[in-house]
Amino acid sequence: MSRLAIIGGTGLSKLVNLENIHKRVIKTPYGEPSSPLTFGQLNGVDVVFLARHGYGHNIPPHRINYRANIWALKEVGVTDVTAVAAVGSINRSMPPASLVLPDQLIDYTWGRRSTYFEDDLEQVTHIDFTCPYSRELRQKLKSAMNRTGIDVLDTAVYGCTQGPRLETAAEVKKLARDGCDLVGMTGMPETALAKELGLNYACCAVVVNWAAGLEEGGISMQDIDGYAANGMVKVERLLKVLVTEIQIEADE
Repeated sequence: MSRLAIIGGTGLSKLVNLENIHKRVIKTPYGEPSSPLTFGQLNGVDVVFLARHGYGHNIPPHRINYRANIWALKEVGVTDVTAVAAVGSINRSMPPASLVLPDQLIDYTWGRRSTYFEDDLEQVTHIDFTCPYSRELRQKLKSAMNRTGIDVLDTAVYGCTQGPRLETAAEVKKLARDGCDLVGMTGMPETALAKELGLNYACCAVVVNWAAGLEEGGISMQDIDGYAANGMVKVERLLKVLVTEIQIEADE
């Protein structure tokens, strides 16, 4: 039986519709996760919630303990992870406030602890990362998007940059040349770590701005907040349908 976890990024530090809540602090071999895990029910279905940046949104992307976060979810029996992430858009067909399910990614980060397979190994371990995201979970997300009337944008390359600063216009041009449609700061190593632990992982990217250089006048933090709020309303609707579909499948 699957158990769903939701990782909330910028704009989603809690699930407002979560009921019967209790929190648990999980200790891991890799230190403390970003936050205690929140257990509750969404539409009557048991889920686990983790605030990627902490409940106070005070942990920057390059300082997140990704290894502890993913390990903690695995430790409590999670099998499926929907990771919500705020991103900038490089692709004109993916405007602010839209939801996108990337199917590929490119990693531009550096210096992050990015694997569980580095100490006390009997042999070197590699994972197949050809398809970084779970096809099965992405299909469930697409089905839920269709049912809620949300436009399905499911072919996109997520470029993960180091942060916490936003990118320059020249960097965004380079990302575009590389084939990136979206730019964010938290997709890696989170995605790879989930793969290493055998979790079904998919990203639900919320577009909160046009990437640097695409609009005159620069990037407004106020606009980002507004688009994030609009996008998160869609995320809440999507998740309520997603958990119902997962529960129906588990009962069959």
